[in-house]
Amino acid sequence: MIRKALPPTDDRDDASLFRSAIGADQGEVRVLQASPPPPQPPKPRPSAKMARRDDDAARSEFRNLLMSTLEAGDALSYRRDELPPRVLKKLARGEYAAQEELDLHGLPLRSAETLLRDFLRDCRLHGLGCVRIVHGKGRNSEERLPVLKNMVDRMLRQRADVLAFHSPPAAQGGTGAVLVLLEKH
Repeated sequence: MIRKALPPTDDRDDASLFRSAIGADQGEVRVLQASPPPPQPPKPRPSAKMARRDDDAARSEFRNLLMSTLEAGDALSYRRDELPPRVLKKLARGEYAAQEELDLHGLPLRSAETLLRDFLRDCRLHGLGCVRIVHGKGRNSEERLPVLKNMVDRMLRQRADVLAFHSPPAAQGGTGAVLVLLEKH
């Protein structure tokens, strides 16, 4: 059997062997300066989750309003689930006597909104149970849509103190008015 001779071993450690192999021990290699780290991408701005949720809700509500625009001859109708359906039927027949009335007919939208809020607040303070709001049919509005009627419908649906509402019979204002039942406190 033929034996191969092993290469001679060097007593130096691995690091000194490496320096010798690349010429570092003779000054042939120069150390490069460390380069700066690459720039980091900017951190994302903190997001306002509540504001985004509010914006989404507002957009959704606006879309619903656009899709559910009332026409001049449409009757307004709403009741809370805890109220029996017969209450709404009585409102529709005009069987509840209005204790107070607000006429918004022909007013600019912003003025009408403010008056309606103030009126409903005063009615609640005085313990009134049924009121009539005259909004008109919107036939003379520039948009040819019942702007005030839609605003009244939207506002009444959002109020916690409104139990039910319905357009009364023609003799009491018909689709140009609405009878509103308010929660008494």
